Amino acid sequence: MAEALDRRSALWQLTITRLREFIREPEALFWVFVFPILMALALGLAFRTGSEPLVIVGVAAQEQPVGAAVEGLEAAGLEIRRVDPDRVESALRNGEVHVVLIPGSPPVYRFDPTRAESRLARLALDDALQRAAGRVDRFDPAEEPVVVRGSRYIDWLVPGLLGMNIMGSGVWSISFSVVLARSRWLLKQLVATPMRRRDYLLAQILSRLVFLGGEVGALLLFGWLVFDIALRGSVFAIGALAIVGAVAFSGLGLLVASRVRTIEAVSGLVNLVLLPMWVLSGVFFASSNFPDVMQPFIQALPLTALNDALRAVMLEGASLGQVGRQVGILAAWGCGSFIVALRLFSWR
Repeated sequence: MAEALDRRSALWQLTITRLREFIREPEALFWVFVFPILMALALGLAFRTGSEPLVIVGVAAQEQPVGAAVEGLEAAGLEIRRVDPDRVESALRNGEVHVVLIPGSPPVYRFDPTRAESRLARLALDDALQRAAGRVDRFDPAEEPVVVRGSRYIDWLVPGLLGMNIMGSGVWSISFSVVLARSRWLLKQLVATPMRRRDYLLAQILSRLVFLGGEVGALLLFGWLVFDIALRGSVFAIGALAIVGAVAFSGLGLLVASRVRTIEAVSGLVNLVLLPMWVLSGVFFASSNFPDVMQPFIQALPLTALNDALRAVMLEGASLGQVGRQVGILAAWGCGSFIVALRLFSWR
């Protein structure tokens, strides 16, 4: 009985020690709590959804008048900007305009077909000019505009930022803490005590969970107050996903740091692990944009599973049972990483 109490006391003391280390690192607090909020604010403002998408038409400036049809484009809701003929390509490339009109008979449209906004601008410009030239529609369709809460980019983005932050803070904080302790010979001193080795690794994971509620709550509260983001699922389901995700990435952080001896080396390994998931796992754009041959690999990544599960709960109101596959992927990564890290871990 006394031995069991001593073991629990050792785990508790190790966890408290790690918490104190984290609190004394103001830069860590910034990256965990402040950075995701700043990212959500910047991207939410950059990709905010107005009442109607703005179509910017560049008119290649020439000596002769551009004509009444072009003069009336603003009345059709298009924004007109004069563009020097020698700057047409750069204006399109830099996104200053969506389509360029070169007046003539017939007019010429210069646009980038690989950009969705450029294709839509071409259609809007053509429709406005055709109507000005006297085209008459065969019928007038009935319109029923529908604005669905949760369909904006910021609603889709916040779960991805939340998943990215859970991943980054788990892997970075734990791996750096372990490598720093190893480089200072603290691990060698700890292993000489009666401490069970797995207690040290568990303490790293438990300390990570202490700040998880504030980390998740701060971003969600900011998104709700500033952008009125949708939250259709239960708070309990979101919290459970955050815990499973934090444990999975904490185990991954322990595995990354299991044998590394220097801060420079662990920095490279962490970037090697995280960078593919930042790009592939649907943080800023949908992972479905990648080719089908890559999808099995992408869907097996823990960040993909976490982001998909968070979006399903927050935007669609899914229950934990409905995201069981994603939870299973996260649990497999967490358990597998912890077990392998325990076997490979170097205490010297």
